Amino acid sequence: MTDDRLMGYPVSEGQFTGGGVEEDLAVLVERSGIRRVHALAWRDLDDSEAGGSELHLTEVTSRWAAAGLDVFIRTSEVEDRPTTVRREGVEVMRRAGRYQVFPRSVLAELVGRHGRRDALVEVWNGVPFLSPLWARGPRMVIQHHDHVKIWPLVLPRPLARFGSLVEHRLAPRCYRSTPVVTLSPSSRTGLIEGLGHRPEGVHVVAPGVAPRFSPAGRRSTPPVILSVGRLTASKRVDILLRAFAEARTQVDGLSLEIVGDGPEKAALVALAVDLGVADNVVFRGRLTEGELVDAYRRARLVASASISEGWGMSLTEAAACGTPAVVTDIPGHQDAVIDGRSGLLAAHDADLSVLLVEGLGSRWDQLSAGALTTSARYDWDRTATELFGILASTEPTG
Repeated sequence: MTDDRLMGYPVSEGQFTGGGVEEDLAVLVERSGIRRVHALAWRDLDDSEAGGSELHLTEVTSRWAAAGLDVFIRTSEVEDRPTTVRREGVEVMRRAGRYQVFPRSVLAELVGRHGRRDALVEVWNGVPFLSPLWARGPRMVIQHHDHVKIWPLVLPRPLARFGSLVEHRLAPRCYRSTPVVTLSPSSRTGLIEGLGHRPEGVHVVAPGVAPRFSPAGRRSTPPVILSVGRLTASKRVDILLRAFAEARTQVDGLSLEIVGDGPEKAALVALAVDLGVADNVVFRGRLTEGELVDAYRRARLVASASISEGWGMSLTEAAACGTPAVVTDIPGHQDAVIDGRSGLLAAHDADLSVLLVEGLGSRWDQLSAGALTTSARYDWDRTATELFGILASTEPTG
């Protein structure tokens, strides 16, 4: 894997001034003539099931706002939270349910209810907003990955087939003149081969890692494995639990901490009991930023058995704390983790327990050092700058 692949695709040669990433973004904003950007997304960061997609949008748009842009985000409502909030200089409106948010957001844009916009960003998370059919001017789509393996896990068969049909056959035709941005080269390949996006229209911009993720303190003894993510079927925490139970027979005192919440929690708690590891598994729910950093620093490994990812931001966050990863060998993971250097990739589910034991053993020092080196390449300021460069340089015709 080359440095170019790790850092993603540059916006264009010679575009940046060389005066620092923040200065470059401010210069791009000033030159672009764009002053107000609207973003449409399925969920908000405060949603109980928020994950990497929501974190990505928040990190990017907060930097755009700091550079002088007026940024507005429209998402679905969040239970027991206000419908409008201002977060790090960005106005966020949260209205309509999980499915109504799509037509209602589009209608609001069409009648100008969200106010004037100079550019539009659509986050395509399985279900598209079909922005090319109704939006003019600069626009961009952020699409983390193909959901082909996820539809059957989250919807009944008829609805899953319909969702897959829209994502794979109907919607992609609408986006031929719209730049699509994804997070990793392997996800780019999936979007091109699975959805039929034109190769020249799909850009790769790697996500960043916040400075707060850094090594400090001591690792827990006995060792701790950490899982971070939503407790949904696609994350397959049940597979990780089984691998952990097997690994524990070879590593004395090994424990597993599961960070996150979601609809699979009750079933996972019951599975831990059935496997006889309930006393060694802690379900920590959602953590504050400080608690999450501490969890990464104490853990010996971060692990994921997910079936589909655009990247795996928890993996590079952990890497910045010197914590290597053991994960499934899938698109997204293949770029967030350099196999044998910053972690280990499991080609098959049966390999996970073996690699957990291996990662905890004599190779740990090497993998930890590799994780630190690799994570140093990722920077949210650079991510925000490259994304805005793509948005500002593109004015689709329809």
